[in-house]
Amino acid sequence: MTYPILYSFKRCPYAMRARMAINLAKIKTEIREVRLNNKPQHMLKVSPKGTVPILVLDDEVIDQSNDIIEWVLSRKNIFQKDSDSNTKTLTEDLITIFDDKFKYHLDRYKYSTRYENVDIEFHRLECLKILIELEKHITLDSTDWIFNDSPSKLDICILPFVRQFKIANPNWFDQQSEIKKVLKVLNNFIESNLFKQIMHSYEVWNEGDHPVYFPLDQ
Repeated sequence: MTYPILYSFKRCPYAMRARMAINLAKIKTEIREVRLNNKPQHMLKVSPKGTVPILVLDDEVIDQSNDIIEWVLSRKNIFQKDSDSNTKTLTEDLITIFDDKFKYHLDRYKYSTRYENVDIEFHRLECLKILIELEKHITLDSTDWIFNDSPSKLDICILPFVRQFKIANPNWFDQQSEIKKVLKVLNNFIESNLFKQIMHSYEVWNEGDHPVYFPLDQ
């Protein structure tokens, strides 16, 4: 039996999304950890754009993280608790904001040396504004995740980017009183079994290596 092949990079937020969806659905895949400065030829052959994640199926190659999540959902509804229409609309709207606006400002804040004439403080505050808006949609002070007591599509799509934002300056981030619920949800995410499972370290894949499977318990 052949299994889907997942090209991944441990720290990539988009690859984290894909791994979380696959993990929650318990779909067995062959995982191939790559280094983005030394991309395998097979990876480039199936997806010339050369970014992770890439899911290689028998009859299809899916090379966008959101599309991989949709493929997972077509096989198993892993987000049953956030299935009402209002939640779905809010989820898609916020994912778009984080994929476009938040990621734009995050890159210029966290990786400012890659850009010219960057105002780090401006980009940090623009990210903070988005998190303050997110704060309004976290349902209860006691919830572990954004909507309820289990991870949603929104959680797995945006929390990897919120984590990156915190990493840029953890002390500053933890002092932001306007996003206390965001802080709590992010800390729960980082301490969760889900995060620990998808952040397992794999050896870099090379052509001819024996298959390594993900999730670990599959």
